[in-house]
Amino acid sequence: MTETFYEVLRRQGISRRSFLKFCSLTAASLGLGPEFVSTMANALETKPRTPVLWLHGLECTCCSEAFIRSAHPLASDVILSMISLDYDDTIMAAAGHQAEAIVDEIIEKYAGNYILACEGNPPLNEDGMYCIIGGKPYLDQLKKAASNCKAIISWGSCASWGCVQAARPNPTQAVPIHKVIYDKPIIKVPGCPPIPEVMTAIITYIATFEKLPELDRQGRPKMFYSQRIHDKCYRRPHFDAGQFVEQWDDESARKGYCLYKMGCKGPTTYNACSTTRWYGGTSFPIQSGHGCIGCSEDGFWDNGSFYNRLTNINQFGVEANADEIGLATAGVVGAAVAAHAAVSAVKRARTKGGNE
Repeated sequence: MTETFYEVLRRQGISRRSFLKFCSLTAASLGLGPEFVSTMANALETKPRTPVLWLHGLECTCCSEAFIRSAHPLASDVILSMISLDYDDTIMAAAGHQAEAIVDEIIEKYAGNYILACEGNPPLNEDGMYCIIGGKPYLDQLKKAASNCKAIISWGSCASWGCVQAARPNPTQAVPIHKVIYDKPIIKVPGCPPIPEVMTAIITYIATFEKLPELDRQGRPKMFYSQRIHDKCYRRPHFDAGQFVEQWDDESARKGYCLYKMGCKGPTTYNACSTTRWYGGTSFPIQSGHGCIGCSEDGFWDNGSFYNRLTNINQFGVEANADEIGLATAGVVGAAVAAHAAVSAVKRARTKGGNE
């Protein structure tokens, strides 16, 4: 029988106090209240680790690179203790026939109980021959592994939407996972790559509660994809004030003004970048001085240049846009200066008249 998460930790010499601290921190990272700590602890003490098959199709491996850099929970805790990552051809020791035999074993041994994690997407053209795994099309491996799985996680924009592989003209006919698998629940975790802590948190949630997180209408976990980056961006006050960067490295850029006019897609992109941020909360693209490119949204690769700004984004009422606000701000300032000058002139005239 597969060990529980707690049994693995105890075997590694981890104290119960440290285990409960882990549960508290993990619950907080998932946005859960203190009342869920005991629920999480009980689940990790009693439930066997969840078997996971992690497949790779057409992709650049950036999702795996992100996953192993998670700060909390640590990827090592997730991989070695929380789940049973039985197959991942990028980080596993086995190769060739030995590796492929593991896929068959998990499909049969844990039928209906394992999670299928997909990084990258399948090409349909030429019967899937543009992506070969173990001498066979990845398309075949995907369908076989999905046949007995409990649920599928589509890691990144490649598996969720198609990403660059499916960009026009898409000669390989690459498609997202949900265009091939129709009869299994699919959790989409888009981003190029997704935020590391988002990836490990979703795995933790499934392992703890034995159910999928609440999803939005596009199949994304609401806990991380329910708000636009723009909603919680620390530069939002500059947007509302009509203060925008007009050119790279201008004075407004040095002051940290809003990057909307430089093509920032934050107002139309749903992700947790502006709150969770990246790599232990260090930073995110906008904080580094570059606008959001909308990498977690469907079709972002075909939505024009990353530096083409969005149109018709209104603020201060439905009739105002960024240009109008900027001009209005300048107009208000100019009018105020003119009014001040007029009042000063009147005062000077009255003072002069009184002295004569």
